[in-house]
Amino acid sequence: MKTGVSWLNDHLDPPATAEEVAQVLTAVGFPIDDEGTASEGERWLEVELTSNRGDCLSHLSLAREISAATGRRLKTPAASRGVSTATSSVASSGEPFPVVNRVPDRCPLYTARVIEGVRVAPSPAWLRKRLESIGQIPRNNLVDATNFVLFELGQPAHVFDLATLRGRRIEVRMAREGESFLPLGEGAKAARLSAQDLVIADAERPVALAGIKGGAETAVTDGTTSIVVEAATFDPVAVRSSSRRLNIRSDSSHRFERGVHPAEVGPAAERLVALILELAGGTVRGPVAADGRPIPDPRSLCLRLSRVREVLGIDLPERRVEEILERLDLRPKRERGGEAGAVFRVTVPPRRLDLEREIDLVEEVCRIHGLDAIPVRERLEIRPAAPQREVEAVRLVRDSLAAMGFIESVTHSLVSPRVATAFLAPGESMLHVDDERAGGTPNLRPSLLPSLLEVLARNEGVGERDLGVFEVAATFRMLADGSHRERRIVGIAVDGGEDPQLAVRRLRGAIERLASRLSGEVLRVEPIADGEATAIAPAARLALGAAGSLGVMGLLDPTVASLAGIDRPVAVAELDLAPLVASYPPSPRIEELPQFPAIERDLSVVVAEEVAWSAIERAAGEAKVEHLEAIRFVTTWRGKSLGEKKSVTMRLVFRRADRTLRHEEVEPAIERITAALRAGVGGELRGAGA
Repeated sequence: MKTGVSWLNDHLDPPATAEEVAQVLTAVGFPIDDEGTASEGERWLEVELTSNRGDCLSHLSLAREISAATGRRLKTPAASRGVSTATSSVASSGEPFPVVNRVPDRCPLYTARVIEGVRVAPSPAWLRKRLESIGQIPRNNLVDATNFVLFELGQPAHVFDLATLRGRRIEVRMAREGESFLPLGEGAKAARLSAQDLVIADAERPVALAGIKGGAETAVTDGTTSIVVEAATFDPVAVRSSSRRLNIRSDSSHRFERGVHPAEVGPAAERLVALILELAGGTVRGPVAADGRPIPDPRSLCLRLSRVREVLGIDLPERRVEEILERLDLRPKRERGGEAGAVFRVTVPPRRLDLEREIDLVEEVCRIHGLDAIPVRERLEIRPAAPQREVEAVRLVRDSLAAMGFIESVTHSLVSPRVATAFLAPGESMLHVDDERAGGTPNLRPSLLPSLLEVLARNEGVGERDLGVFEVAATFRMLADGSHRERRIVGIAVDGGEDPQLAVRRLRGAIERLASRLSGEVLRVEPIADGEATAIAPAARLALGAAGSLGVMGLLDPTVASLAGIDRPVAVAELDLAPLVASYPPSPRIEELPQFPAIERDLSVVVAEEVAWSAIERAAGEAKVEHLEAIRFVTTWRGKSLGEKKSVTMRLVFRRADRTLRHEEVEPAIERITAALRAGVGGELRGAGA
């Protein structure tokens, strides 16, 4: 807020210099953003305010902060210069101006008063000087009076030309869909209102956008002789919503968005009416017209002296705390004393919407006493919290994949349905975000893979290929029964280049290493039929011993890859993070190292193309030969000589615990395994070697 130093000093005794004002306001939590000198040598300061201190968007409230911090006497404004409050309050005979408030939940209080016989003229020098000191442009005595009260007391107000109000009445209501409204301001354009906009209307049309802007059609002019003075308060959310949607902002909306208490409306209206009578003359006709809800009683809070000392860490005297509360106009009353210390009951002024709890009062005491008076320890003793298992597990996932050459991606949760719908199971749908800022991506992603595919496509577009990317994030989907599910998963995508098998092997190796590090279990890979995993074919289901189902992996369906702008094979996987975290940390297993060497034999078995490695491994294991320690996959070979079949090479590891095996001892085992492969998967031996 831009503040005039002379204007602040209108409320301070003795006055303060600009340098002292800047120093004091900064010390109590209102730093200075900028400063300068206006016309006629008037100093001004740009004060930075937090959003919860809307009460300080006025010179009087900032002066009150300076008064509380320095002990200066605060001078509150009289109703008018030369006109008493009593005089301005006396109404002539007659009925109040007709006001109907149809939405008291959005307009807790609306007041109006008629003044007849006013004379529109330039404002006096003192008023122009005050407004010019903060960068405002004087207009005329009526408009300048409303602006003066706005910046003096923080209460927005408005003046209507009574002759332009159709039906001579005011109604507070919601706009009708499609209604047009022309706001005040040079070059302003008519706005099309919606049923969500709160307006002030006469008998036929909106004449003001509530809390934001008055209308051009009912503005005062040089020929205005009778006016309606409006003072009200409006719901901050309603004002903020309309202001942003219509892109209309003002000093009034800035204050209403931060909250104006209904109890502040009446005194400010009295001040404005008295000021208008002084500047423009005229006669008040009828009493105040008001409509809304009853004004709520002031809040009452308790403050324990022991709590102040505990939070601040200093033995603050009881009298000092009471003095600070008095300076802040909190009217403290000591309820009790004793060994536990005094307890103060305070009454919160209506303007202080930010004071809701005891800790807020502790903060007030700290601000005024001085943050610089709070001692700072040179050493601070802390007790580190024990590492959280879930956090460590997720960190290990990220570190492990990064160590294996995968690049972590951070993508947006909102995606376009163009690719994302391919990853939904039958009956499922995406969760839609009703927000115009979402643009063409209004849906929460049901899978991480659409986002990772976009990363691969963008990199491929600039010549970066053969990438492996991953992301740890949440996915969302609407289930067939109408409920929705949110899961935190690990998504991985590998650019396959020209050889999809290399991509699958790299992906599987990474997942096996990840499962081993987090659970100590051996990953189980079980092929599934086409169509069981959406958008992935061929696909396999992944599982862990104790944790159960882990996720799926496989090659991305070429049709889906094409939708994402990728024309190369891509290996993908989605892993549920929950079982990985649940199995962490792995239970250590200690095994004695073998004392004798193993014998390894490679077998190449020709099988049909559709036979999976898991079936080959299972068939070889069912031979139940002695001393077989492990069966390991080596490679797969395809060639013209094999036709539609493939050759799968496996490595058989034999070992005895009590002595070294001889080669002739494993020959019978090789023959039994060969027979089991022939019977189990129709495999024919292509060659064997040690």
